[in-house]
Amino acid sequence: MDGWRSWFCGKLSSWGPPLTPDQLIALSILSPAVGALAIALIGRNNDAGYNPRDIVTVIATLITFGFVVKLAGPVVAGDRPELSLFEVLPGLAIAFKIEPLGMLFALVASGLWIPTSIYSFGYMRGHHERHQTRFFVCFAIAISAALGIAFARNLLTLFLFYELLTFSTYPLVTHAGSGKAVKAGRSYLGILIFTSVSFLLLAIVWTWQTTGTLEFRPGGIVSGHFEGSRAILLLALFVFGTGKAALMPFHRWLPAAMVAPTPVSALLHAVAVVKAGVFTVLKIIVYVFGIEFLTDGNYALWLCYVAGFTLIAASLVALTKDNLKARLAYSTISQLSYIVLGAALATKTSIVGGGMHIVMHAAGKITLFFCAGAIMVASHKTEISDMKGIGRQMPFTMFAFFIASLSIIGLPPLGGAWSKWYLILGALDAQQFLMVGVLIVSSLLNIAYLLPIVVNAFFFPTTEVEIGDGIKEAPIACVASLLVTAFSCLILFLYPDFFLNLAQMIGEF
Repeated sequence: MDGWRSWFCGKLSSWGPPLTPDQLIALSILSPAVGALAIALIGRNNDAGYNPRDIVTVIATLITFGFVVKLAGPVVAGDRPELSLFEVLPGLAIAFKIEPLGMLFALVASGLWIPTSIYSFGYMRGHHERHQTRFFVCFAIAISAALGIAFARNLLTLFLFYELLTFSTYPLVTHAGSGKAVKAGRSYLGILIFTSVSFLLLAIVWTWQTTGTLEFRPGGIVSGHFEGSRAILLLALFVFGTGKAALMPFHRWLPAAMVAPTPVSALLHAVAVVKAGVFTVLKIIVYVFGIEFLTDGNYALWLCYVAGFTLIAASLVALTKDNLKARLAYSTISQLSYIVLGAALATKTSIVGGGMHIVMHAAGKITLFFCAGAIMVASHKTEISDMKGIGRQMPFTMFAFFIASLSIIGLPPLGGAWSKWYLILGALDAQQFLMVGVLIVSSLLNIAYLLPIVVNAFFFPTTEVEIGDGIKEAPIACVASLLVTAFSCLILFLYPDFFLNLAQMIGEF
């Protein structure tokens, strides 16, 4: 394993032109923002047909991912690149430092931006969406914000980019401009801003006032400053203040946002937004509170039960939804709680499981949303009850849906099996046997709300006018993207070592 790691790190470090670590951090965060500016300038008044805007978008995705990948080698090798911009107050700077958890999130966000952009070309034109340039501009800014969150060295930097992510994705949620979209946008912005200002900002100020620092540190910063009910209250403020993690009862923004175009749903559910939420919870657990502090004081036990309840309740709600995107939205709420549960269990193994699930869920869920969008573009169907027999018309799409479903369920040989395996081991390490049962029941519920869609698509006759003869898939850009992400679910099972290494290094800041 060490020989493989050394070889791989050497390959990553030697790729591309020589750049210092601080330059790579700056370029990683800035390149999507510069791409957004270029897209805005080139794409104006040019929404019909293929145009240079698409080329600029792809170039921005590849350059950004390249910079992030070049940082990965040193991080896996043990280096912790950092960049400090300026001090806001003495001892409080806008600064970045890359540790394994942040590297893992950055690779997911920048890597999945590539197939999402290509998918968007086919979807936005196939669905005849307006304001396509604005869409790609806001998408790029959102990726820049996500990378700022991933690389944040302290709570202040994380909070600023967290809010930027919220505001940059609001125009995407309201993209359609309809009354329903505007209402969904109000819910999206209202809940996320309310939770972050009322709870998260309060927790950050309280932490600063009590500890004198907002820096992320191995073992945390609150030990010796908070204990008992004060520690539990601070943890609650942080967790519920991170509304993007979609813990009940602050989850309604997520299903409401499904009115947005499918590539936005992919951004919300797999690439950036919700992953930024659970990443923030996991990072605060590890680097603000510390695993030993939470375990010694048993301060996170209540969070196990909140996450377990959300995990099961959201799955049960998903079973009742006939709209495909709505069912997938509640599935996401449930799956996010796997990561929160891994953080709350506060064992080394559960943290590894939570980190791995950020990657595994991203690959599976983005594929499911890609498939939902492809179905809507090709057949104009959104309700599951109308999709019987559609697998004969869209075999590639529904096969990808099947593969991604198995990964979300957690069955080998798909990537989701690894993260659920480590989460169950983490629950056993914490002697939380009830949580082991919750994880198993949840996987059974995953089967109940996902596999009937595949069975109906391939093995049931249509109940209405025949869907159509022959293959009628979505545009090639859509189908190619969803096949690539579906294939990645298999690759993540067969070759999990790189992400597993990063997950096992979480806590080394």
